Amino acid sequence: MSQLKEIAWQGLWKNNPGLVQLLGLCPLLAVSNTLTNALGLGLATMVVLIASNMLVAGLRKGIPDEVRIPIYVMIIAALVTCVQLLVNAYAYGLYLSLGIFLPLIVTNCVIIGRAEAFASKNSVAHAAFDGLMMSLGFLLVLCLLGGVRELLGQGTLFDGAELLLGDWATALRIELWQVQSPFLLALLPPGAFIAMGLLIAAKNALNDKVESAFAQKKEAVKIERARVTN
Repeated sequence: MSQLKEIAWQGLWKNNPGLVQLLGLCPLLAVSNTLTNALGLGLATMVVLIASNMLVAGLRKGIPDEVRIPIYVMIIAALVTCVQLLVNAYAYGLYLSLGIFLPLIVTNCVIIGRAEAFASKNSVAHAAFDGLMMSLGFLLVLCLLGGVRELLGQGTLFDGAELLLGDWATALRIELWQVQSPFLLALLPPGAFIAMGLLIAAKNALNDKVESAFAQKKEAVKIERARVTN
């Protein structure tokens, strides 16, 4: 159980692929101009990451070390192709919206990195959980970035949700305020870089605050123990 907690902590916060490792930034910044796009790409990445981790963990003993990276890439490419075809068939609007960044999941360093660093050295169950936590951390950053950019850019949330979930999802669209013309800085790549920088700064500031509070508490405990000893 302690190992599972550590895996979850690493994926969701301490070693978050988006905020700490800074992996997969190309699709993360490019398609996160709306919450719907961010959610679609995040879910596609999650499916590929979990499945590739499980396959690599299950086949790890039969994969020669000399060719392990090409085999990992082939596994990931096959999974991405399957996901791409499914999105094309059942969410064509989202497929058009994500464009080239859907097949580019193959080159996402998060996926190949977890296959090499974790899945190739652990059981299928632990590899699947690691894939879930890492992809969930990536998904949360994507959705947070997409939500902020969409909100600032056009005053809405879940605009175009029907592209991902079907016609019924048009009811999910929330318009918090009317915008005469979109705030292009938030919707274009420069806004993505600024928002991402602010998210990283906020995480680092929160980490520093927690560590400082923990250090003060630890120091207080040492002082209290010293008084008791005397």
